[in-house]
Amino acid sequence: MDLSRCERGLAIILRVSGTITLAAVVAVLMPRGWMAATHLWLRLGTFPEGPIVEYLARSLSAFYAIHGALFWFLASDIRRYAPVIAFLGWTGLLGGVGLFVLDWHLDLPLPWLLCEGPFVVLLCAVIVALVPRPADEEGQARKGARA
Repeated sequence: MDLSRCERGLAIILRVSGTITLAAVVAVLMPRGWMAATHLWLRLGTFPEGPIVEYLARSLSAFYAIHGALFWFLASDIRRYAPVIAFLGWTGLLGGVGLFVLDWHLDLPLPWLLCEGPFVVLLCAVIVALVPRPADEEGQARKGARA
């Protein structure tokens, strides 16, 4: 299957993004002490005590890892999974705005505030822009039939 330049770019973006989020599997398995040290390194203060904190950190990391694996899967057939990729792009745009509002509300450090939500919005906007549209596929098919 011949992919357009945009489709190849989208596959690369999905794989790079998927690799980054798939790496969150490390946090699912890391010792609690490493979590606490990372928390301090990020200048978020002392890592809170209690099972719910560790549960949320590990389950969210697992969710990110699953998200990364899904992006790799979707990148395997951009045209077939275009509706799912578009859905994830649009919901990611909304989620990025939500992250920005949440980060601001929680008074997270400025670099965090300026990077997390805006980066997710930018990434998802690019994904949405690159997803092949059904009309694009029909146009490609017509071009191929004429050749």
